[in-house]
Amino acid sequence: MSAKSAINKELFTPHDEKMLAGVQVKRRTKKKIPFLATGGQGDYMTFICLSVTNKKPSHVSLTKVKQFQGSSAFVKRSQWTIDQLRQVNGIDSNKDCPEFDLMFDNGLDQWVASSAGEKCTFIQILHHTCQRYCSARKPEFINCQSKLLGGNSILHSAADSVTSAVQKASQALNERGERLGRAEERTADMMNSAEQFAVTAHKLEVIHGRRVRDEENSPDTAAIWH
Repeated sequence: MSAKSAINKELFTPHDEKMLAGVQVKRRTKKKIPFLATGGQGDYMTFICLSVTNKKPSHVSLTKVKQFQGSSAFVKRSQWTIDQLRQVNGIDSNKDCPEFDLMFDNGLDQWVASSAGEKCTFIQILHHTCQRYCSARKPEFINCQSKLLGGNSILHSAADSVTSAVQKASQALNERGERLGRAEERTADMMNSAEQFAVTAHKLEVIHGRRVRDEENSPDTAAIWH
């Protein structure tokens, strides 16, 4: 089980919440150190987790979670509501980078994610969640790539794919319906033709029968028989 799955199962599911996204982070420092560098007693890993309650009305939170070295347990350290988030700074809008800042009512946290991709996914889901759940003032997203905030996002792409599939299926059904309609029309025409042919044949048969009876009853025919 991945760390994020374990966090969701251990910290959020028991409280009737679900984790929407999570990013493993370290605080930014001037000295470059390996992301998962380990040292003496007290080392830990940090995650920023985005979660929402299952019950309505929904409440969205950002939670700082830590896992200390030598322990398999995860511990909540700080938590903010989505309405306390004032600004998300992606640092560089021209390229993928692992750095980002989160500004809340009571402070600023500067982070480095474990990878640029993980940071981008987190910001993308965070932006979508803010657009959906923020009731009043939405946080400002600055220095973020447009693909994280607009139509090129994973969420929008998935929605577009579903919409496209539905449209194609609908078109296929319409085309099938048109083909069935044309087939039904041809069948109806053939049935009408067959009915008309049967009626005409019956009329001819009746006319022919009358002629035969008339000929049999005519004086000339009677004389021939006698």
